[in-house]
Amino acid sequence: RQALEEMRALYERNQADVSEAKSGRTDLIFLIRFRHCCLLRNQRCLLAYLYDRLLRIRALRWEYGSVLPNTIQFHMSAEEVEWFNQYKKSLATYMRSVGGEEGLDLTQDIKPPKSLYIEVRCLRDHGEFEIEDGTTILLKKNSQHFLPRWKCEQLIRQGILEHVLS
Repeated sequence: RQALEEMRALYERNQADVSEAKSGRTDLIFLIRFRHCCLLRNQRCLLAYLYDRLLRIRALRWEYGSVLPNTIQFHMSAEEVEWFNQYKKSLATYMRSVGGEEGLDLTQDIKPPKSLYIEVRCLRDHGEFEIEDGTTILLKKNSQHFLPRWKCEQLIRQGILEHVLS
């Protein structure tokens, strides 16, 4: 906001000096050019900042899944939340188009797994959880389970489960 206010002030001063320069004051041309270079620099800095935020928001989709925690979403603007939702939809459409009928979940193995099953502890009550063979498991706080890694990796990223290292 401070950079935008500075840019607005520089632009207004330039507009006033341009009208004076048109009336014959050529000594203001260098000052006008200098302010214009300052405006361009601030614009580049703001664009770099916005691009960095965009990359971080994109990384949040891969880290937390399609639902962001409220603590993170609280710090995002409405436009950023909208961009996140559009990216989420685009990624889902792409994942459905790749890998046949069921699609391919590209977010399931961020790191290559050492084993297909892992032991997890439930950090908070989550309710019923169904695995691929149709078995339903009740995820209650402090309960431990031996589950397929790919089914519980999303819940680990969301903070519902934690990987128990033996």
